[in-house]
Amino acid sequence: MPSPSRPPAAEPAPDHAAPLVRTIDGRRTLEFRPGDVQSEMLLCRPDALVLAYARAMMCFALFVPRPRHIVMVGLGGGSLAKFCYRHLPGARITVIELRADVIALREQFRVPPDDARFTVVQADAAAYLARLRGSADVLLLDGFDRDGLPASLGSARFYADCREALRPGGVAVANIFSYDPARGAMLARLRQAFGGKVCWFDGVAGNNHIFFALKGGDGAASARAARRFAWVGQGRGLGARWLNWLLARLLVVWLAHRPD
Repeated sequence: MPSPSRPPAAEPAPDHAAPLVRTIDGRRTLEFRPGDVQSEMLLCRPDALVLAYARAMMCFALFVPRPRHIVMVGLGGGSLAKFCYRHLPGARITVIELRADVIALREQFRVPPDDARFTVVQADAAAYLARLRGSADVLLLDGFDRDGLPASLGSARFYADCREALRPGGVAVANIFSYDPARGAMLARLRQAFGGKVCWFDGVAGNNHIFFALKGGDGAASARAARRFAWVGQGRGLGARWLNWLLARLLVVWLAHRPD
């Protein structure tokens, strides 16, 4: 999910207020608080990645270019799910979403129906991942509610379970707000769970800090991922923030047009 320039002001709305869908000038947005956009879709290109943070999360393809199984925490408007479903045809995709009222919006956001390679599961992500072992090549962690990132999705236990859920050479991608008071603690837990193998691209998505955590392993693919992690980690990307932003854009274009 994208973040505003500062945390949204508190509102007297109920904790589980229904998500708000707006359609204006050919764009459809999903909001948990008025003005706090979670997802955005172009009606003319429903599979496009409109928001910078979503393009940044797709940088996992630098490390795992052809995943077999992608597990996503948080459906939202389905931007990442739709893009991966269309442009990574060799991947099976499992989306974990806690809220039934968010899942109920899938047709409005043109999320594909469940089939042999795409499934939306209503479940608590922390409990679900605790049972998943050595199954995913990529984990996309983007499970926010109206108050931000739930504590259970940033705990030491959760990150340890994420590592166990990955195959060797797999990568977990965590979206954490720069202004979240628990950001430093969550990053420390992520580093501990993954043995320090955590990198990011400076300035690629504004207040959304996207962290990539690698699970080591043997084999050529794991070795290639490790080399790229070392390259990124040394300079936090390409150095200049605008180059990191451009890299994410170009990577998305490449994924959308590369041969299967």
